[in-house]
Amino acid sequence: MEQCACVERELEKVLHRFVTYGHQSEERLDELLRNVCELRSRLVAYGVQDTDLSVLHQTMAQCCKEIKETVQMLASRHKDIHGSVSKVGKAIDRNFDAEVSAVVAENVWDSPERQKYLSETIVEHLYRQGMLSVAEDLCQESGVVIDMSMKQPFLELNRILEALRTQDLRPALEWAVTNRQRLLDLNSTLEFKLHRLYFISLLNGGIGKQQEALQYARHFQPFASQHQRDIQILMGSLVYLRHGIENSPYRSLLETDQWAEICNIFTRDACALLGLSVESPLSVSFASGCMALPVLMNIKQVIEQRQCSGVWTHKDELPIEIDLGKKCWYHSVFACPILRQQTSESNPPMKLICGHVISRDALNKLTNAGKLKCPYCPMEQNPSDAKQIFF
Repeated sequence: MEQCACVERELEKVLHRFVTYGHQSEERLDELLRNVCELRSRLVAYGVQDTDLSVLHQTMAQCCKEIKETVQMLASRHKDIHGSVSKVGKAIDRNFDAEVSAVVAENVWDSPERQKYLSETIVEHLYRQGMLSVAEDLCQESGVVIDMSMKQPFLELNRILEALRTQDLRPALEWAVTNRQRLLDLNSTLEFKLHRLYFISLLNGGIGKQQEALQYARHFQPFASQHQRDIQILMGSLVYLRHGIENSPYRSLLETDQWAEICNIFTRDACALLGLSVESPLSVSFASGCMALPVLMNIKQVIEQRQCSGVWTHKDELPIEIDLGKKCWYHSVFACPILRQQTSESNPPMKLICGHVISRDALNKLTNAGKLKCPYCPMEQNPSDAKQIFF
């Protein structure tokens, strides 16, 4: 990401120079326009006398000189901006390698099946982002057929999110009530937070909404045992309704960041009910690739310089471990303590009858004459008794 930051800094410099150039140009041109208009008004008002011709000549010459100097100055500064723009291109060339095929698996997207998976992933991402028309166009052009049962949840999700962004809680409340039991199974606080936010919106209406707020408080009854303290705070705020909540100790109830929070909570819980990840798989893959690509390019360059190309022969595995941060931890990983290799689908972890776990490749290598002796304890056993472990 350091490379992106370098390019971004150069781009910010260019944008700053463009803005400064625009303001200075407008100021200089406005000043010239005022001088020309003033000169024209004087000529119209007083006319031209023979005695004034020399003065008029000097004035016109001065005006033309200012115009010429201004044009030259603006042209010179505009030329300087071209130099700054070229620096952005140089920064991109310096920080990014245009040729990345050396670290990409060959023919990875050649099969129609993989192309179909890629198109479906992009379409799903577009549905998540609410770009429905773009997703439909992609389906038509790529020939991907998306079942309506897959499309409908995203349509409803985006409809409710759009309403929340306009501070309309009704669609989200209806959805939460419909899915109440499933949300309770997830230990979700979404429905309570929606009712809480609606109650706060009534408080914003002032003393005129007091009676309506008291009536709406009945919706808090099912949540009294779990959110007693929050409900007490909400009801206590009614005492200050006449003087305005913004002037009371409860002013924190009116913080605007609650709307962004409720959007995030709704997205998280709705995706959990739909069996989807909160973040788009395409976004996660793209971000991971941006973090891993510079490291892979560097290690590939080192391998080529040291002429040890055999170190990285398989394009489906990495020569080194790349840390993408805890944000990208989605499942457990097991490394065989014997071979020091991470297990995979073709080489899964195997549990021996003594309780120790090794990889299948290690098990096969340790098998001798149909018998296996555990490398950690003296127990001898039959290799066929080992059980595959699923994390």
